[in-house]
Amino acid sequence: MSTSLDASYIPELEQEVLGALLLSGDARLVPRLLEPGHFIEPFHRDIFASIQQAAAQYKSVRLDLVRNVLAATDDMEAIGKRLGISVPEYLSRLVGGTVRGVAGLKDSVPALLHQWGRFSIGREAERLLIAAADPGTSPTELIRTAATAFDDVSSTLRSGRHRKTLHTIAEASEDALSAVAEAMQRGSGLTGTTWGLADVNRATGGMQAGEMIILGARPSMGKTAVALSIGIQAARAGAGVGVISLEMGARSLAMRALTDIAFDDHGTIAYSDLITGRVSEADYERIVLAQRRFDALPLLIEDASGLSMLDIRTKFERMAESAERNGTPLRVLVVDYLQLIAASTRYQGNRTAEISEISAGLRNLAREHGIAVLALSQLSRQVESRDDKRPMLSDLRESGSIEQDADVVIFLYREAYYLGKTKGKDPDAEADRVAKLAECQTKLEFIIAKQRMGATRTIDLFIDVASSAVRNAVRT
Repeated sequence: MSTSLDASYIPELEQEVLGALLLSGDARLVPRLLEPGHFIEPFHRDIFASIQQAAAQYKSVRLDLVRNVLAATDDMEAIGKRLGISVPEYLSRLVGGTVRGVAGLKDSVPALLHQWGRFSIGREAERLLIAAADPGTSPTELIRTAATAFDDVSSTLRSGRHRKTLHTIAEASEDALSAVAEAMQRGSGLTGTTWGLADVNRATGGMQAGEMIILGARPSMGKTAVALSIGIQAARAGAGVGVISLEMGARSLAMRALTDIAFDDHGTIAYSDLITGRVSEADYERIVLAQRRFDALPLLIEDASGLSMLDIRTKFERMAESAERNGTPLRVLVVDYLQLIAASTRYQGNRTAEISEISAGLRNLAREHGIAVLALSQLSRQVESRDDKRPMLSDLRESGSIEQDADVVIFLYREAYYLGKTKGKDPDAEADRVAKLAECQTKLEFIIAKQRMGATRTIDLFIDVASSAVRNAVRT
């Protein structure tokens, strides 16, 4: 090999994996996530490729079978001269030299992948250094190709991350009963993180760890207000909450949060007035009091546009580290919103495939880290063409596999928004419209359209649009 990383290459990591597989002879133990290209030493690549071929052809990876497959494809004599030892003897030494054995594959395979990851990143860095020295090189193209390469490495390492995925029914049921017992002990009936909305908690048991929740609506329905209000209530209950906003800046989100927090004690203080500075001295003092309460919440905000899934993972991990240090582990991540996440170059031009990749990325993030991911989503314009403009699951189907990936799908609907945009055909119809508008001005329909672990239903909530406050329908 001709790389400055040569000195850091540890051949024993690869030898341990190969030796354990040959020792076992069991084709079922061949890791599906490993490829020959993950081995740095060329001959080790050939050995692993022969192991894969023997597993497929003979359903066994016994030493003699692998040796025969290898002999049919490689020049054994030439390889022996390069190694300074015959190939059969080298293979025998692999088997005899394994330290961890078959049981150690759970540790040795990730260690091998980490070495491959280091080398891959190092080689890409060397390529970047050479390309950057050329005055004719486009920085944008360098960033694009490097991001793709790093994303590929990151994706492989995530796939190889060791975590327990096989459970006996006894283990799974014990975990389930523990969650129920904890909920009973708390007296809240929650097995997840609170939404801060009583009827929604009763219908869902809270926002569950490891689940991706989609909150979808057309513009002006209050997606951001609802998500932020939910995040505030979860943080008030002691859960660490992260918000990644690809649309709205942290200052604007904070202003919405302040008017929401001030609402319960002081009533409506319009968010728009706060932005323009048209607030009275009394209202300003109330906002200052709300700010002191807001400061104490375990809620982190990241505002940046054009983020890819790799960027979101990186920012989430920084948030999680910060939350852990502060003693409030991150339990909820709000992403506003899904369609603004930058797609990778894998499916460039195929928007459905791009959205599917992003949706799967958010779902995997939730499951890998055991958090609830609340992802906001725009809905297709076909909603506007219907007489009944309440969203349906079919309004998501043009956006890749969002419906399939989501554990819970929620839609928001405000009849007042549409009533405010129309006029009655005659005086009587106009009077009916005005009366109906007054009646539903603060009504928000929270439509649970999909729930893997529960029923679907519509819950009426209270919303004060001006102050971005979302509450239970019956307020005391």
